[in-house]
Amino acid sequence: MSVYNLISFAGIFLLLGIAWLFSENRKILNGWAIFWCIALQLLFASFVFIFPPGATIFLWINDVVVEIMGSAAAGAVFLFGRLALPPGTTNASGESSLGFFLAFQGLPTIIFFSALMSILYFLGIMPRLIRAFAWLFTRFMRISGAESLCASSNIFVGIESALTIRPHLVKMTRSELTLVLTAGMATVASNVLAVYVFSLKEFFPTIAGHLISASFLSAPAAIVMAKIIVPETETAETLGQHIHPSYDREANIFEAIINGANAGVKLIVGIVALLVAVLGLVALIDLGLGGAGERINAFFGIGIDWSLKGLMGYLFYPLTLILGVPVSDAGTISKIIGERIIVTELTAYQDLATAMKNHHLTDPRSAVICAYALCGFAHVASLAIFIGGVSAIAPSTTNTLSKIGVRALIAATLACLMTACAAGTFFTEGSILFNSP
Repeated sequence: MSVYNLISFAGIFLLLGIAWLFSENRKILNGWAIFWCIALQLLFASFVFIFPPGATIFLWINDVVVEIMGSAAAGAVFLFGRLALPPGTTNASGESSLGFFLAFQGLPTIIFFSALMSILYFLGIMPRLIRAFAWLFTRFMRISGAESLCASSNIFVGIESALTIRPHLVKMTRSELTLVLTAGMATVASNVLAVYVFSLKEFFPTIAGHLISASFLSAPAAIVMAKIIVPETETAETLGQHIHPSYDREANIFEAIINGANAGVKLIVGIVALLVAVLGLVALIDLGLGGAGERINAFFGIGIDWSLKGLMGYLFYPLTLILGVPVSDAGTISKIIGERIIVTELTAYQDLATAMKNHHLTDPRSAVICAYALCGFAHVASLAIFIGGVSAIAPSTTNTLSKIGVRALIAATLACLMTACAAGTFFTEGSILFNSP
């Protein structure tokens, strides 16, 4: 343990304080949610980083995920040949990989994992897992059953989580709807998580275990941040109730595979369109900011980075220090964490991989904390997707969702940072979940 572990621990409470400053009603605090969020996060993080059997279990999960991803790549290799081979690998003919290509290696895994998740839903495995976590949140955090079910669903899936509570959406309170949006943006879907693993596994062999750990840690963080920023002032219809997920079960396993694969294709199209549009717009904005910034720098004799990434880096620099990132790496990490809110977590993970590849980070702790902080859909584009998705299911909620959207985005961002603090509290360079190949 070092002073940075203590800083990360203190960061949990500082982030809660920042959330309180953004609260709609600072006089109302859900003490049970705050206590159990901190307790669950610290218990789980200590289980992963400190308790040897826990670290071993998650290392095993990391290896399983990597092996599954190897199977997921089989179809892509058949279609795209050497372009789909992960870096450092060869095919049956002895041909080596041409390097990392997101379009040919990362994105096709989404189709495979979407089909796999659909199978797990059909077999009843996912609904049982979701109900187990929903019971835990309802029992200890004293929130409604619908909120708990949505938050627990988001550990495993993305916007589809809203479908599990479809019958309850129209009657949910303002606070409940905030939690629905926050939980969606503070977590990541398992099918997209595979893309992040592909981006980082060459430089960070145990990244799969860390990202799965982050998925579990982020759910309670999303609950507490949402409940602090938009506290409950009404009576939730499903308060204290344990409700069942609502979903349409396919007729057979083959239909499940087909529907899952088709959903994966739609997701890929959405991701590609989003990346092309957002990155192009950011480049255009940077062009304008760069020209004006050069003149300002020259006039005042300063050296400010006027790109969106640079400006977000300045904004997130204090928050990066709160996470327990060493000062030597804080400048680099703050830019990566800050840019996520604009250019999506996928681009941010790519930049983290580049920073690790080029040895821009002096302490492995920085990479671990950054990986946890980025593990969520907390960005502007995702906010539009989630508001649009929930509104399509329950049109009567559109007005409320549009009003609470920005607060939900702030809550989701703080939840991701809180997850990073929980990991930073217990991380050491001797952790088996970091050093194992």
